[in-house]
Amino acid sequence: MFQRTNQSERFGGSNRGSFAFLAGLVVTASIAVSQDDWGRFMQDTSLAKLPQNAARTPVTARDLSAKEWEAAATAWAYFDAHFRAGTGFVDAIHDHPNATLWDQGSYVLALVAAHGLGVIDDATLAYRSEAFLQGLERLPLFEDTLPNKAYDTRDLRMVDYANVPAPDGIGWSALDVARLLMALRVLEVQHPQYGAQIRSIIARWDLSAMAVEGRLWGTSRANGHTRYHQEGRIGYEQYGARAAALWGLDVLAASTAQPIMEWQRISGVEVAVDRRRAKDFGAITPVVSEPYLLQAFEMGLNAEGRLLADRLYQAQEARARDSGVATIVSEDHIDQAPHFLYNAVFGNGVDWAVVSEDGDLHPELRTVSLKASFGWDALYDTDYTDEVLEGLQDAASPHGWYAGRYEVDGRINAALTLNTNAVVLEALYYKSKGPLLQIW
Repeated sequence: MFQRTNQSERFGGSNRGSFAFLAGLVVTASIAVSQDDWGRFMQDTSLAKLPQNAARTPVTARDLSAKEWEAAATAWAYFDAHFRAGTGFVDAIHDHPNATLWDQGSYVLALVAAHGLGVIDDATLAYRSEAFLQGLERLPLFEDTLPNKAYDTRDLRMVDYANVPAPDGIGWSALDVARLLMALRVLEVQHPQYGAQIRSIIARWDLSAMAVEGRLWGTSRANGHTRYHQEGRIGYEQYGARAAALWGLDVLAASTAQPIMEWQRISGVEVAVDRRRAKDFGAITPVVSEPYLLQAFEMGLNAEGRLLADRLYQAQEARARDSGVATIVSEDHIDQAPHFLYNAVFGNGVDWAVVSEDGDLHPELRTVSLKASFGWDALYDTDYTDEVLEGLQDAASPHGWYAGRYEVDGRINAALTLNTNAVVLEALYYKSKGPLLQIW
């Protein structure tokens, strides 16, 4: 059905589409936002209406096929090949000893998923968990507050995204910290023997610094100054808020998309997009698959999330049907410059935008995302997702799954990353057992 037509930047993309649009807000004793763009925007208390028609219901847990068990083993091969025993961390990208807290959260969730699936045994889980937690215990913090945005996985030094040492750090990402908080909660619930150690680690961190007036805030350091900025765009903001709330943070305003969303018709489907436009806030606004899939796999989708995820999936299937070209998009590394792109259903005012962190568009580099293909298949298991996944089987390598396939010419996108393989393991765990975080 779907033809193949002729068709490093900031490693890790840690802000997840939430570039520092309040870069002029200097850290002070208090944070005043009422007179800037953010304050004026949030004074508009109108809420987007949510349609009453029911969203597609995620399918229930079911048995994995022999091919899916093999896919899980392939995904775990990445973590075997890129593990740093001296620190307990895993490289975010092949041949690049750098990682963000988002990456390491993905690693912990992959570890728990692989153990739950029986891909690894109890001894491997124990060894890996203990090594990682010991690494966290000695992790240097940015301004003694929260973890830095990036670390060298070989020695846990604070670095920038290019892995250049940054002794003072480059800031913290609230979304990255929130993802690790999600992972630590899952580890604690599924394996309570680590609870006390996890609590001791978290006690070193000032989590209150990343939650201000109900929303998530990060920092950036440049030219000797530390600046605050609100973090999160639609999907990512709600994911981060739900994760942070598990640790008692006041992030209620960020937990729903209604204050910041509007409906946009894309390929005949009404899709929820972020109304905080890049031209006004200086932040890219990609609408992608990943945050909805992560919410589903880790906590289960709430009613709002089910509706928004369903519309997002429908638009991708509709584009494929209309164009004859397989379409499943998300954020992904690519194996050429600019190395990391948000393949979006909608971004920066453009349908089917392919946007870099600096806002440049690269439509010629659109890819079919392998991790999102596994993800939507786990969530909905449609004929379409089956067909797309079948067309990606040659993206397996001895050291994990490659990131996907270029739309323009059908070449494999040979970027080999932690996050791709972590999402594959999470998706297969969800398909077999349901969300990772379940309180029995």
